[in-house]
Amino acid sequence: MVMDHVQTLRCTLCSATYDPDQVIYTCPNHEGVKGILEVEYDYDVVLDRFEEAVDGTIPSQWKYRAFLPVHEETEPVTLNEGGTELYEAPNLSAELGVDTQVKDDGHCPTGVLKDRASSVSVTKAREHGRDVVTCASTGNAAASLSGYAARAGVNCRIFVPGAAPEGKLAQPLVYGADVLAVDGTYDEAYDLSTEATEEYGWYNRNAAINPFQVEGKRTVGLELAEQTREDPPDWLVFSMGDGCTIYGGWKGYREMADLGFVDDTPKMLGVQAEGASAIHEVFHDHDDVTEVAETLADSIAVGRPRNTVKACKALEESGGTSLLVTDEEILAAERTLGSTEGIYAEPAGAAPVAGVRTALAEGIIEPAESVCVVVTGNGLKDTKSAMKATGDVTHIDPDLGDVQELYGTNR
Repeated sequence: MVMDHVQTLRCTLCSATYDPDQVIYTCPNHEGVKGILEVEYDYDVVLDRFEEAVDGTIPSQWKYRAFLPVHEETEPVTLNEGGTELYEAPNLSAELGVDTQVKDDGHCPTGVLKDRASSVSVTKAREHGRDVVTCASTGNAAASLSGYAARAGVNCRIFVPGAAPEGKLAQPLVYGADVLAVDGTYDEAYDLSTEATEEYGWYNRNAAINPFQVEGKRTVGLELAEQTREDPPDWLVFSMGDGCTIYGGWKGYREMADLGFVDDTPKMLGVQAEGASAIHEVFHDHDDVTEVAETLADSIAVGRPRNTVKACKALEESGGTSLLVTDEEILAAERTLGSTEGIYAEPAGAAPVAGVRTALAEGIIEPAESVCVVVTGNGLKDTKSAMKATGDVTHIDPDLGDVQELYGTNR
C-alpha cells in the first residue's frame, strides 16, 4: 500500500524529509521532541480524489478522506466524528458586542475535538499492525483514544497526571483502557509515555509529536471553511495547550482557500490561560518563557508545549495573535456561553469566549468584525469547574411557600 497523495514528512526545523509510510514521530536530527514533522501533500492527487460537493453537508470528518493521510484501501476506525454544528449565536453576540458563531466540537462521540485525531491515529496504528496504542493526557485525549481503541479492538494504555479530573478518567476506564495515574505533572506523564513507547513499541498517539494527529484535527478547519464559505469570519478563535489544535484549524482552512473552495481566510486568535502561557510568550518574543501549568482549564494545562512552532506559524501566517485570560475569566465565559446559547463547554472549550471579550477590550478585535469560537470539549468532562462557575443550587422545603418567597405569589 502506498499513500500517493502524501509526498513526505518534513522537519519543521531542518527541512529533512522522511518516508510517510514508516512509523516515525520526530526528526532524529534534533534532541528530544524538538524536530516536529509536517505532513506534505500532492494536492493534484487530493483534488482528483475529492469528489464531494462543498455545500455545507458534512456527515463526518471522513467526507475529507482525500485530505487524510491514510491508504486508499484502509477501512477507517470511526465513530462518525466531526461534522459538528456551526451555530449562529445571537444572544452571545449581544452579550459580547460582536457578531459571533460557535463551532461546538463537544458533540463529537467522546465529547471532544480530539476525536478527529484519535480516529486517524487508531486507523494508522491498525495500518502498521500495532495492537497497543498509548498517549499522555490530562483527560480528554485519554478518553478519546480509549474509545477509538475499543472500536478497533486494540489495547489502550493511558498516562495521566494524578490530578486529572475524575470525570475524565471514568470514560477511558469504561472503554476498557489501562489508566496509569502518574504522581506528577502532565509533562512528566508525557515523558513517561514516550519512554514506554520506545520500550514496548506501542503506537503513540500523542498529538504534539505524532505528525498525523494534527492532520485529523485539521478537519475542523476544512469543515469551518465549508460551513462559512459564503461569509468567512474575520477571526477564528481557539484555546491553546500543546498548540496542535489551532495549527490544525488554520492548516485546514488555509488549504480550502489555496484550493479555491473559499475566497478568504480568517485571522487566528490563540487563547491561553495565564497559568499556562508558554506559546503566548514565545509568540510575543518574551525572554523568560515560564514552563509551568497552573490553571483549572486542565485540557490546556501544558507547561512545555511540543507544538509551539506550528502554533506560532498559524498565528503569524494568518495575521493573528495570542492573548492570556485568567481562570476567573474562563469560568465566567463558561457560564456566559451556557446561559446565552445553551452550549455547555468545559473550561478549555469556553476559554475562546473569554479571549474574545479580552480582545475586544484591548482593541484587537473590532466590534464591526465577526468571530467564530471553537468549543473543543463538552462541559460534562469537568462538572466541578462548572459548579465553581455557577455557584450552588438553592435548597428549599417541599412547600409552595418556599417557592413564593423566591418568586412572589401569582395572585
